[in-house]
Amino acid sequence: MRFFSGFSLRGEESLFEGYLQKSDYTVAGFSKGAIDAFEYALSGGERIDTLQLISPAFFMEKGEAFKRAQIHYFQKNPEAYIEQFLQNCVWPSARELHPFLRPGTRKELEKLLNYRWQEEGLQELRDRGIRIELFLGGRDKIIDSTQVEAFFKPYATVYFIKEGGHILNG
Repeated sequence: MRFFSGFSLRGEESLFEGYLQKSDYTVAGFSKGAIDAFEYALSGGERIDTLQLISPAFFMEKGEAFKRAQIHYFQKNPEAYIEQFLQNCVWPSARELHPFLRPGTRKELEKLLNYRWQEEGLQELRDRGIRIELFLGGRDKIIDSTQVEAFFKPYATVYFIKEGGHILNG
């Protein structure tokens, strides 16, 4: 399995042990890593049977003012921004993410905030026989899980963890 990490994280795949499919032909990603996993699968460089998207970064419905504010607060104090981000990731639990911390960059944040998911790309993966699995938490403080579910539902099998947050734990 190939795993792509979320913004400001590294090695956090252990948080998703119960969800990840351990196969040489699975590609998975969490949050920003879901974008990277999707792009990797689209590149078509190797055999992929399953693409697992865990709480994918999805801000297409957010306005420019929201995105500018995120960048502004990150630039003003990256450490405080990332600390608040980690707290929002683990909510509603008290899980500790600092062991997985790898401070993100402005460029990474801009990419995830401005990323446009392509329905054509999702359909292309389906047409190639790739199973797409989407994992969402109903209490996610980072993304609007109901909007994400509506967008991906035509292309993916959706697993909705009602009491879960961004890292899926309740």
